[in-house]
Amino acid sequence: MTEETPGLGGENAEQPDVPSGATADDAAPKAPEPSTQEGAAAPAGDASKESTQDVALTAQLDQARSALAERTADLQRLQAEYQNYRRRVERDRVTVKEIAVANLLTELLPILDDVGRAREHGELVGGFKSVAESLETVAAKLGLQQFGKEGEPFDPTVHEALMHSYAPDVTETTCVAILQPGYRIGERTIRPARVAVAEPQPGAQTGTSEAADAPEAEAEKESGGPDEG
Repeated sequence: MTEETPGLGGENAEQPDVPSGATADDAAPKAPEPSTQEGAAAPAGDASKESTQDVALTAQLDQARSALAERTADLQRLQAEYQNYRRRVERDRVTVKEIAVANLLTELLPILDDVGRAREHGELVGGFKSVAESLETVAAKLGLQQFGKEGEPFDPTVHEALMHSYAPDVTETTCVAILQPGYRIGERTIRPARVAVAEPQPGAQTGTSEAADAPEAEAEKESGGPDEG
């Protein structure tokens, strides 16, 4: 009597129930499908990560813009300071040059006075004349200007009165003689003109007004005096 060993390949092995009309593939076990919630969770995580990156990039961009604005303001401030420095240096340079020229020409004024006196006495001749004219030309190129003429009104800001007198033919204080000419460089006076001045004769204006009133008095006298009310 033979015993049968139960096995997988035996004829009597149990087979899974297969519905009528189904194939063998339908009877094979299938892997479980991922749930709908797990599929939706993955895109939500990616969106959150991208949002965090956008926030970080925006913060970096704002920081870069702030740094750029600060550097631009610093550059503009430095440029303004440099322009002010250049203008100040140029102004100081011009001032120093004017002072140096004025000091030099001030030392030459006595020589120019001697040249002027020699010219008035007819002694400016020969080689001395050429040297004197060259000196005056150089002084004029450096900006030296002579002023002071007889007959001009006295101005205490540019004239220095050394002599004083009265004259009947003047109506205001007038320079009647130039003892030493004045000199200026541009608007700066380096020496006032030294002059003799004359003022109107005391009582001259009173006499003039009396002479002007004389015809009216004579007319009133001829008409018998002023009308009586």
